[in-house]
Amino acid sequence: MANEQSFTQEEWTKLLQSPMLVGVAVSAAEPSGIWGMLKEAVASGSALASADLDAGSNELVKAVVADFKKSEARSTVQEIIKKRLAGAKPGDVVQRSLTDLREVSTILDAKAPSDSAAFKTWLNSISQKVAEAASEGGFLGFGGVTVSKAERATLSDIRKSLGIEGNPTTDP
Repeated sequence: MANEQSFTQEEWTKLLQSPMLVGVAVSAAEPSGIWGMLKEAVASGSALASADLDAGSNELVKAVVADFKKSEARSTVQEIIKKRLAGAKPGDVVQRSLTDLREVSTILDAKAPSDSAAFKTWLNSISQKVAEAASEGGFLGFGGVTVSKAERATLSDIRKSLGIEGNPTTDP
């Protein structure tokens, strides 16, 4: 089983960023307004918390969540992502996030092959939860679809970046 010592500091930081990046990519794909963004942020945080509480979670996932719970690590990750995405338009945010997720996939495959699939599946589940957190295209929270076409496309791009298969939500 891989853990923090299996990676360089830079690689470990990229792994720590990855749960936030999948959420950011989905949120940027179809900005949902203030309430939608809040719901999506809560969904992302909730996914982190549930992985920590799930006895069946992969050990590498648990190690990332445990480190992310430390304020110093969390602040470092937030600052790196903030700098990386500063001034970017939503489409650029998605593309930069996907680029970083491809790097994470490569790192996982090289340094943690036995944990790679489980970690990537976890990241994918976070992206799905974020996409489903807020309706898109409605008015004042009414109507719309659970997952927009833009979000479905981004979910597909996330899976491709991570090198995993699967179908996104199929809302019209």
